[in-house]
Amino acid sequence: MLANIPEKVMHRVRFGLACGWLILIFSLFYDPISPLLTHFNAYWSPFKLNLDTCVKVQGTCLEEQPYGLGSSLFWGLIVPSGVFILLIFGHEFWRRICPLGFMSQIFRALGKQRQRKRVNKETGKTHYELVKIKSNSWLGKNHLKLQMGLLYVGVCGRLLFYDSNRIVLGSFLLFTIGSAILVGYLYAGKTWCQYFCPMAPVQAFYGEPRGLLNSIAHEGQKTLITQSMCRRPNPDGTESSACVACNSPCVDIDAERAYWDAIKKPDYKILYYSYAGLVFGFFLYYYLYSGSWAYLLSGAWTHQENQLGLLFSPGFYIFNVAIPIPRLIAAPLTLAASMAGAYFLGIQLEKVYKSYQLKRNPSLNNQQLQHQIFTLTTFWVFNFFFIFAGRAYISKFPVQFQYLFNLLLVLASSLWLYRTWSRSSERYSRESLANRLRKQLNRLKVDVSRFLEGRSLDLLSADEVYVLAKILPGFTGDKRLEAYKGILRDSLEEGYVNSASSLEVLQQMRGELGVSEQEHLTILTELGVEDPELLDPNQQRSRENQLRLQSFRQRIRGMVGSKRRRGAKGLGRELLKVVKKEKSVSDVLDKEGGSVESLSREYGITLEEENQIIANLDEESQLERRSNLLLQQLQDLYDIELTLLYPPEVLNIPHLRKGLEILRNTVSQKQKVIAKGMLKILEQSDSGTKGTRLVLALATLTPNVLPHLLENHDQKWTERLNDIYLSRLKQQLKLAELIPPKVSEELMISYLETLLSEPDSLTKTVSLYLLNKLDRKRGQQQASQLLDSYLMLNPSLKETAQQIVAETEEQETKIVTPLERLLYLSSCDLLKGLRAESLMELSYQVPIKEYSESEIIWEQGEVIKDLFLLLDGQVECHQIQEDDTVIVDELEPVNFLNKLEILGNLEAIATVVVSSPKACFLVIEGTILNELIEQDKRFARAVIEQESRQLKHLKQLVS
Repeated sequence: MLANIPEKVMHRVRFGLACGWLILIFSLFYDPISPLLTHFNAYWSPFKLNLDTCVKVQGTCLEEQPYGLGSSLFWGLIVPSGVFILLIFGHEFWRRICPLGFMSQIFRALGKQRQRKRVNKETGKTHYELVKIKSNSWLGKNHLKLQMGLLYVGVCGRLLFYDSNRIVLGSFLLFTIGSAILVGYLYAGKTWCQYFCPMAPVQAFYGEPRGLLNSIAHEGQKTLITQSMCRRPNPDGTESSACVACNSPCVDIDAERAYWDAIKKPDYKILYYSYAGLVFGFFLYYYLYSGSWAYLLSGAWTHQENQLGLLFSPGFYIFNVAIPIPRLIAAPLTLAASMAGAYFLGIQLEKVYKSYQLKRNPSLNNQQLQHQIFTLTTFWVFNFFFIFAGRAYISKFPVQFQYLFNLLLVLASSLWLYRTWSRSSERYSRESLANRLRKQLNRLKVDVSRFLEGRSLDLLSADEVYVLAKILPGFTGDKRLEAYKGILRDSLEEGYVNSASSLEVLQQMRGELGVSEQEHLTILTELGVEDPELLDPNQQRSRENQLRLQSFRQRIRGMVGSKRRRGAKGLGRELLKVVKKEKSVSDVLDKEGGSVESLSREYGITLEEENQIIANLDEESQLERRSNLLLQQLQDLYDIELTLLYPPEVLNIPHLRKGLEILRNTVSQKQKVIAKGMLKILEQSDSGTKGTRLVLALATLTPNVLPHLLENHDQKWTERLNDIYLSRLKQQLKLAELIPPKVSEELMISYLETLLSEPDSLTKTVSLYLLNKLDRKRGQQQASQLLDSYLMLNPSLKETAQQIVAETEEQETKIVTPLERLLYLSSCDLLKGLRAESLMELSYQVPIKEYSESEIIWEQGEVIKDLFLLLDGQVECHQIQEDDTVIVDELEPVNFLNKLEILGNLEAIATVVVSSPKACFLVIEGTILNELIEQDKRFARAVIEQESRQLKHLKQLVS
């Protein structure tokens, strides 16, 4: 709701609220005014004490004296207002006005935060970095438990020490403020808010996935500044991100994204169920202590005298009997029991609810059911909270207002329930991707005005955006691919997907835009060529990190732009000296607009990130760095290609060679795209030593794909490259030759494991299958990892992995997966003309048959209706001649036994008998084969040509 209000305005608001809070704290220590408002004789004051009212505590009327309003206002109005704000106005509203969060940033505003000193061993340069909590540290993993623990301690403290004792309350609040300021000094960003603040679980409970009136961060936004994210005002009046990526995913950038990421974690069950128990136990204890609800509803607990003196008085008063358990023990015990009981009750109710809902609607996934349970929990706790919270003040209004207030609370929470109930991570992802599509439509300047009937593109729903993309007449072919490329690039940069998960996560988007799996893989490789680090699995990418680096990069470019008076070439040479470590950045860029060193500290930039960003400012050095990375990729692919061409002997059998061929096609496709990128670099570079080195390396490492690229008339490389480069490329290609290497099984295993990380599902499946053939143990390990991951979109991959995990050495029955059938079928000459889609479909249709030793498959002269492909074992063909002599031929895998008989509808020319202990066959029904021949003319022609050649060969043998 406050997302679009300028930071300067909100800074003043936070400053005002912080001052107001400090005044309130001061009043807890010294307040000569408000006791006058609560005096018995202050008839004009709505806060005056009523002598005629008896608030019984443990059977005795509580003696009340005029009191200061500080603690009463804090507990009775400010705290309930915070809960109301979180559910109705959203997490962003609270985070942008929170005075404690404001105070935690004091040292950041002064530029005096703790820094970690790092020294570059090569250059001796000293670099200072802000300290951040690492996500894999104990605190990074367990901060929610810590915050829940602090919240529990804080609520226990209320009941025991500072509900009504103003001095202790003031000291506690000052201690909390001091802790926030100290954490703000010790760690970068909003570390206090993210990792320590006891209110953070409360904010998550009520404010996520989104409030009733909050803004939406992932859909229809025109600005990079969203919700309550850290920001800084610029001199020109605009705002830029000040995010230092202290936490990812960050709730201040996108609360709903953080919610869907966290809902998978067990800690969130602890948060929701135990917090519900904490609220219930907190209010219940006032009843258990006093013996009635009047003590709680009157608000007398906010000004009860001598709270510290009651620590060892009876802590329970039940059925008019004081139970001699000290309050010091009773209060924490009640809260702990309520939290534990609520957690275990929540777990049991969750099981019942999920079981009931799955019977009604089996399509619901576990995450959606969990979300519904959390939503119901928040709805119930919010309404239960306001049965008691703030009642001492609400009761002072007329009865009609009280009923209206209650009605508005129920109505607002019901609207929140209605708005939140239908949310799902799938819906969120769909809307996020639709927003990315909006950006691409705007970027490509596609004319959409005549389809929107006066509406803005940003006002369309996610479903409308997808429909629009389908019907736009100008949005086809290359434009669709260009749009998808932009979506994929943004998704990779923000860490929304990685190269391995992108195929699955963007499946729906590919379907909407009509992008095939192969086109996706080509685009992915192109992005890796344009920015090799984009696909680096070692880089932890996130939206938070992208914003941090992007903001730093923009500020640096602004500083560079202000120094253009030096001339572009002069500046480029100076920056190149920085890259070569001959000069420091400070020697090149002045302190105009802030030094690089202070800017690095402001954004939490590491020494490596700073060097990389500065290096990229110089185009020449950036091209050199990129070309080196691409050459290294080509070298890796070249090594894999050689290994696939000359595999170990164990893989040198027909159907396994077919699997290797599939992998070589994947490698070749990547080589082609990278080689194209290298040619573009050569096109931009001048003839020289460096260019010659690139030419020689490119021709040496891509001898199989480069000639086809150069001969491609559409790309016109022969015209785009200078004559020297072109001549050297062709000369080196003539000299290049593949030298067969000695490939060990261990080396082949390592390369197959590398290919397992490819996003292409067929490549994954084949790599896993071949790996299992070489090393069953490692194959089963990789299969188990795949089954445990969420990247199991492809049925063939899943089935192959399950089969590998399940198989044992003692297994008697041979189970052939669809992939294995595909490899067997595609390795046969007869089926080579069949389309890949038809071959894949056939692999799922053909059954497996096993025969024992001496069993007859068919008799000579019998008409066979099915085509038999021998997979495993041996058979003998007994052919009886006219003179009653018998010719015996032995057949081994992988061979069709009756090609000619099936195609010619002839009688069997021999009796076929199993000669090994067992024989395994793939059986293709004749009707299916005939249908394939009738439907696919290219396949029919290939079959005729093959059989004609075979008949001609047989005729020559006979003659």
